[in-house]
Amino acid sequence: MRYDNGGDLLVAVLRELGIDTVFGIVSVHNLPLVEAVDRELRFVPVRHEATAVNAADAHGRARGSLGCALTSTGTGAGNAAGSLVEALSAGTSVLHVTGQVESRYLGSGRGFIHETKDQLGMLTAVSAYAATVPSAVDAGRVLREAARAALAAPGGPASVEWPVDLQYAAQTDTALDVPAPLFSEPLGAELAAAGELLASARRPLVWAGGGATRAGTELAELLTATGAGLLTSNSGRGTVPEDDPRVVGNFATTPEGRALLADADVVLSVGTHFRSNETADYSLELPAAHIQVDIDPAALGRVYPAAHTLCGDAAGVLRALLPYARRVGTEPGWSGRVTGVRDEVRANLRDAIGPQAALCDAIRAALPREAVVARDVTIASSSWGNRLLDMYDPRDNVFPRGGGIGQGLGMGIGAALARPGAPTVVLAGDGGLAVHLGELLTLAQEAPDLTLIVFNDGGYGVLRNMQDRYAERRSGVDLTTPDFALLARACGLPYRRIAAAEQAGPVVGEAVASGGPVLVEVDLAALGPMKSPFTPPVKIPAA
Repeated sequence: MRYDNGGDLLVAVLRELGIDTVFGIVSVHNLPLVEAVDRELRFVPVRHEATAVNAADAHGRARGSLGCALTSTGTGAGNAAGSLVEALSAGTSVLHVTGQVESRYLGSGRGFIHETKDQLGMLTAVSAYAATVPSAVDAGRVLREAARAALAAPGGPASVEWPVDLQYAAQTDTALDVPAPLFSEPLGAELAAAGELLASARRPLVWAGGGATRAGTELAELLTATGAGLLTSNSGRGTVPEDDPRVVGNFATTPEGRALLADADVVLSVGTHFRSNETADYSLELPAAHIQVDIDPAALGRVYPAAHTLCGDAAGVLRALLPYARRVGTEPGWSGRVTGVRDEVRANLRDAIGPQAALCDAIRAALPREAVVARDVTIASSSWGNRLLDMYDPRDNVFPRGGGIGQGLGMGIGAALARPGAPTVVLAGDGGLAVHLGELLTLAQEAPDLTLIVFNDGGYGVLRNMQDRYAERRSGVDLTTPDFALLARACGLPYRRIAAAEQAGPVVGEAVASGGPVLVEVDLAALGPMKSPFTPPVKIPAA
């Protein structure tokens, strides 16, 4: 098929992929692409290229599909790199299309405007796939190959750089064949041996990570068949709704979680990479009777030894294990033990966070069951947002898995635009919000159903707590913050303030019910301190 230019071809490919919204920044080196997308689809002009990728990433997460970001070349592509690292760390599917200088000047090093040294090499380093469009005949093929790579397990961003002269050229397009399925049922001795071990369990536990999120039905069936309790990583939250009494959740490193693991006789891990922050820098112990399921063969046995490893798609492997699971005879009282630990870790955390428990309760009470909770890296998120605030669907659980600060608002905007029929809440700190403060204008411009809750403690609270605990003085953690009421007014955003626990319910409820963007400031100095100051599980060498 023939298209007048690359923008028309891009629109056609995006429609094939089910993409109707693209996030980006217009440039002299992507103008044909932006003009076509803006004319035919929805183009969301963000204020920074990093946000374009974060928003596209979260848009895909919230829909369970592929997101798309469109950036400029050189510095613009470099600005996107940090957010591509996040998508790579999370294994999320993002199609990143960036401009490039005219093809005849590629690699010439003459300083052509927006040119940078080895842009493709940079994109290769931070993407699961990266390629250059070599001609107007190959653009469709490259775009589809990139999309296929982004959607293939274990996932990650795919970057395509497109010389601007080839964007303006007429395109000849030929569709690719549909790829074969990536997974076949695991059969043979390893499955049978793993199944026999599972069948012998009297005190089973399952640990679900991000690789389990598309296997919620199978996982719930396995819990029912085995009587197992469920621990999760942060990424696995909501795979089984967290109000289920079998779900302990993201509490493995608590004393109660460790004791439960110590008493388990078989652990089945599904799609988790056992990240350092979720295993207390790998100090957490797992039973030797460990069955590991992962689609990435490199993940099997990488962190913890496994008695049996099954490489494949989580849903398919769990279906294959179910006939064995149905023979399990769980020890009397084990289900009660699991529920008791679930209740205890939540009660302990509620006590530790003091007045902020009212914020957690207010958010959950204000949101319908289907709603996105996007979180930046801040104390409220790291202490209770990632654990205590119940998730009922993994698509609702949006956060920077790589731990980078400042990405929460962009992710929230992307998720909110993906799910216009449901509200979105963003938890951010004043320090993280300042990284991309300009996106408040994107929030006002696009007007999604989004409540931005900013926890204002005048700086980087997590690192401040670490320095107060381990150092003799503070360094770089106390920051000037804006008057958020004036800032919201300047951006045309409604503003609310919470200064006491009893204000949380009414203020959050009103903001969520408004159906549009609202900035809610939580004045942490007025609200009062947590009972136990939060510090991350990071080792500090003794002096």
